[in-house]
Formats: sequence, C-alpha cells, structure tokens
Amino acid sequence: MIGGGGREHALAWRLARDPEVEAVLVAPGNDGMADHFARLAVSESDHAAVIRACRDQRVSLVVVGPEAPLAAGLVDALSAAGIPAFGPTRGAARLEASKWFAKDVMREAGVPTGQATSLRGLDEGRDALGRGRAPYVLKADGLAAGKGVLVTSDRTEADVFLVDCFERDRFGVSGRRVLLEEFLAGDEASVMAVCDGRRFVLLPAARDYKRAFDGDQGPNTGGMGAFAPAASVDAELERTIASRIVAPTLATLARRGEPFRGVLYCGLMLTAEGPRVVEFNVRFGDPETEVVLPLLDGSLARLLASAAQGDLDEGAITRGARAAVAVALVDEDYPGTPRATGTISGLATLANRDDVLVFHAATANSGDDWRIAGGRAAYVVGLAGSVAGARARAYDAVSTLGGAGWRCRGDVAAARTGDSHDRTFDSGAGSGGATGPAMLAAGR
Repeated sequence: MIGGGGREHALAWRLARDPEVEAVLVAPGNDGMADHFARLAVSESDHAAVIRACRDQRVSLVVVGPEAPLAAGLVDALSAAGIPAFGPTRGAARLEASKWFAKDVMREAGVPTGQATSLRGLDEGRDALGRGRAPYVLKADGLAAGKGVLVTSDRTEADVFLVDCFERDRFGVSGRRVLLEEFLAGDEASVMAVCDGRRFVLLPAARDYKRAFDGDQGPNTGGMGAFAPAASVDAELERTIASRIVAPTLATLARRGEPFRGVLYCGLMLTAEGPRVVEFNVRFGDPETEVVLPLLDGSLARLLASAAQGDLDEGAITRGARAAVAVALVDEDYPGTPRATGTISGLATLANRDDVLVFHAATANSGDDWRIAGGRAAYVVGLAGSVAGARARAYDAVSTLGGAGWRCRGDVAAARTGDSHDRTFDSGAGSGGATGPAMLAAGR
C-alpha cells in the first residue's frame, strides 16, 4: 500500500480482511498504522526504492493511494519492472493532473460537464472575470491537494486568487494555468468506478464535505468528512452515470492509447438536467474511501488485482446493507498552515468498539495521546444500518475524545434543517446484513 494518509489506512484495513491476503505492507504509512501493518521506510516518490522493496518483500500487488505518485508515473515504472500495480499510467492520470486535459477528454467523449475557459495570465484572467458573472468558479489546472479551487461571488476575492496563482506562485506549476468554469447548482455526490481499461464496477455513492466550517462556509479543504451510501444516487441514476460518464470516458482514453486501469473518481453535481462532472480524480477519494470500503463485502483484493491485470472480476465484491459516516479531526488552523502542536486523546479506546473505526492520517506517537502532525489528523467513522444511526455513533465517539488544538465539523450527514455546530477542542473539552450485487456497468 503506497501512501500514508487516512485513505491508505482504510485501504490497508479493508485489504487485510480478504482471505487471499497474507499480509499488507505500507510504504511509508503513518504512526497510527504501525500497530497493525509493517511499515517500509520508502518514499512514494522514489520509484527505484519502491521497486527494490517490492522485490525484497515478494509483493504480489501494489496499490497506489495518492495522486502525486500516479501523476509521476509510479505505475509505469512498476509495470516495466514486472510488478503488478493497481492505478492508472502517467498518461491516464492526466485526468486529475490537468483539469484542462480532463475537460478535453470529456468534450471528446460527450460527457456532461460545465463549460470552462483556459486562462494563462493575470490580464487574461481579469478580462475573463469581467465578461463573466458570479458565482465565479476558479481552479488551478494541476494538483493542489484539494485546495486549488475557489467558488465565490466576490470579484475581489476572485482577483486575489488569480494573483496568488500567476504572481505569487501559490500552487507552483499547478497554477500556471487556471480554469474559469461554469457554476453548477445542485446536490453533490462522489461515485468511484474500479476499471480494467474497458469494464468497470461502480462502488456505493458517497457525499463529502469540502468546506472548512459548518454550513459549507469557509475555504475549500481536502475533505472534512463524508457519508455513504448517498440516497441521492439511486439505481437509475447509477445507470445514467455509468452509461453517460464512465463508459464514454474509458472508451475515449482507450481510443487515445491510454487505457484506464484504476479508480476513476467522479465528482458530480446532480443538476436539474442530470448528473454533470465537476472533477475527475484518478484514485480513491479521501475521505470517501473511509466510508465506502466498510460497506463492501467480498474480496476487494481480488477486485483490484483483476482490474490491474485488465480482466475485471465483476463478482469479487457485493454491497452490504450498512451505512458509514466519517468525521475528520483536523488541526485548528486547517486548511491554513498547521500549527502541529495539538494533541488528541482517547483514540485508542475507540478501537475497542465494533461500531466505530479510526483511520489515522497525520498523527504521531506522543505517549498515551496522538500529536497532530499535519492538517487532517484522523477520521472517526461510525457504522450502523442507516446514515442517521452511523452519524449518531460517529459523533458520540468524537464526544469522548480530549486533547487540544483540533476541531471538526459538526454537521457531517446532518439533516438540512440544522443539527450542526462547529466543534473546536481544547484541553478538557471531551469526556474522558443483507447483500446485493454491486452495480456493474460494462463498457463492452
């Protein structure tokens, strides 16, 4: 398992449950994963070191979690070395590494998405804003850790974003091109498809929370929580997503000579005219992975291995009759520069509950507590037979935690009528089924 965040912890946890799996190794992993998985001191950006470690450990499958090593061609390097790897090639990974490339693929494939204009400089950007109308949707073209997007009705704020990209180099090369996109209104949903280049299986739909504060206020983040399944995506809508979005995208990439093997993450807006793509990612979503994987029965390892081989085992997984809600515990200054001085206490106790999961991201060992070592420290996931029940269990678990310097959103999976309040934690704030087939959609 390549990576060291909450997504990778969830993947390692789920893969380890499969009977075919002898052991899961994590590279580099994180301190919270070390109790259950052997960690390899290998950087995800050092392809040669990853290959050596795989050969030394006789690894039968590599699953690449983060987007950066995919965009850098790690799967290409592993495949050239004869090591099976789940994830797209560097060329196919451009669907996430360049939003303009993704728009071009969608135009060719006829995939419904918002209109977009490519901006290459500050003057060009200001002219485009002047011709457009609020709300403005601005996106850095390249990878920006989920923070390269601005949606605002404030022209001055939009102008500052352009200055950040073109003059202050806030996102480096990723911000040298900026997209001005059509604003799409509707409900958000995240749908992930495991693909073998031609065929695919849709996983249960999820809903994530990108804004930093309750009520979808504040700046964009990498994700403050999520729930699954998303009731807004029913079986009929899944068929539409499969036929109008996933299948034509795979066909277009195959026609271009870049068959897509891996996870195609479809960030969707469910508009009055139907689902439209807001963004493509080329890996499991974070925090969607933390709520989708607990809903899967069967063998995830068999599904991913077969996809990597180009021969999808469509019956490897089924969907369980469960629901999950994840709440992200983040540094109090997130998504700004983390202070990395806070601590979280009580996470070990939650590990003893069968209705709660804890996935670590940016945590470090600190005696009986966990030190916050980055923006998103950990995820608390509640499990139940309904989203409402899972939400109650997640927040009940969060209420038992103590520490200082961390916070979470209080409205993940809340009813729209309210039941939300931001939660910032300082010292002493906390007190000490049935299955059905996964939706199969074959781009045959």
